[in-house]
Formats: sequence, structure tokens, C-alpha cells
Amino acid sequence: MTHRTHTPAHRPHTPAVTRLHPRLVVSDGPRAIDFYRTAFGAEEIERYTGPEGRIVHALLRLGDAVVAVKDADEGDPAPPSLGGTPVILALDVTDADAVAEAMLRGGATVVYPVADQPYGQRGGRLADPFGHLWMISQTIEDLTPEEIQRRTDATFSS
Repeated sequence: MTHRTHTPAHRPHTPAVTRLHPRLVVSDGPRAIDFYRTAFGAEEIERYTGPEGRIVHALLRLGDAVVAVKDADEGDPAPPSLGGTPVILALDVTDADAVAEAMLRGGATVVYPVADQPYGQRGGRLADPFGHLWMISQTIEDLTPEEIQRRTDATFSS
């Protein structure tokens, strides 16, 4: 029996990824959709509800990104029932301060305030009212990867 090494040209067929989007489980789907619409300018693409009107799937467009939203249930708990979430959603925007203000008006809380960051971004982290963490940032300096690494090294060495 011969052993064949798989190189990229000779790999067995691997299914291609056609789409990836976060699926945010929330305690109040309609309120969450309103929050994302107001804070981020989200556009609702589709919504499906169960017999009691609970959202089983809604799809929202945020700029070029797509996120799904659904109401929590026995199989899909929302972050507060788990004690939080380890996932941070990174959202690049044109005005980090304005987006953070809109989030705060809608009930978000500050984890890290919006400020100029050494890696060429102005941004911060906020928790939305449903327990999801958002890193909001805008580019304020065009830096090379080497410049970012030098600044990161300097940040951790002080």
C-alpha cells in the first residue's frame, strides 16, 4: 500500500464555505433588531417567527456584514444566562464616537471607552443590552503591519 501526500493540487474535494455570519441569540428579538437598526443602521433582510411570535431567525445587513438574530430558547441560551460571552464582534465604522453614542442611548454599556489606540484606530468596546460585546473602531492612521507590531511591542513593554 502506498502513502500519498496530499498537496493543494491533489487534495480530496473539500466543500467550499459560501457564507459565514454570527448568529446572535438574544432575550428579546424584536427589541434587539430595533437596537441594531438604531445603533448601527442595520437593515432587516428577513424574519421568521414561531407560533408564539418569537423570532426563530432574522437576518440583518450592517454595511457589508450580515448577522442573524434569534430569540433565546432551551437549546440556544442568550449570553446573560451563561454569565457572558467570550466572543467579541469587531465593527469597523466611519465614526466610532457616533456609533458608541447611539449604542449608549439604546442601553449599551461601556467596557472600554472610545479612545485613540496605538495601532492606528479610534475605538472602544461596548456591551449591547443583550450581552453581546462589540469592538467599535475607525481608522485614524494608515500603518504598516510592521508599525503596528512596533507599537504593540512598545505598549506591552511599558
